[in-house]
Amino acid sequence: MVTLNKIYTKTGDDGETGLGDGSRLPKYALRVAAMGAVDETGSAIGVARLDAEGDLDAMLARIQNDLFDLGADLSVPEDGRKAEGRLRIAGAQVERLEREIDAMNEKLSPLSSFVLPGGTALAAHLHLARAVARRAESVIAELASKETINPAALHYANRLSDHLFVIARTANDGGMGDVLWVPGKNR
Repeated sequence: MVTLNKIYTKTGDDGETGLGDGSRLPKYALRVAAMGAVDETGSAIGVARLDAEGDLDAMLARIQNDLFDLGADLSVPEDGRKAEGRLRIAGAQVERLEREIDAMNEKLSPLSSFVLPGGTALAAHLHLARAVARRAESVIAELASKETINPAALHYANRLSDHLFVIARTANDGGMGDVLWVPGKNR
């Protein structure tokens, strides 16, 4: 368990931050940006949870916890330096997202157009979280193009935006309240 007795340490005052293996990077480093984007995704999900109940809230709570796992994974480079035994996203977490997506999607009507963010407050917040998650995935993918990362970390980020899309449709009365894009409607 993590114990935080002091919130500020002043160790970042020089523009660097510490990673989980004790190494330090500039705060503008790609790895730090990826961790920040994951944190932002969890925060956006926290806002959505204000309107969530029951099974949907439970799913979102699991995802928020997974996102802390993902941040911990990204905080320790896969280059062998003190990486042994560190927390990593597991394939089972990706598979759980896939099972939940499939179960929710079975109950939704097929789409005839793209969905605009909106409908219920919960769906709108979930669409915002989905957009943030897609940006996080993009930063993680860029990091993966330059450094070795746990492949399951990128897989999780990829499935997450899909999951948030499907849960948003579920929150829109099973897709019946989806706001559909009408191409060229306002020409």
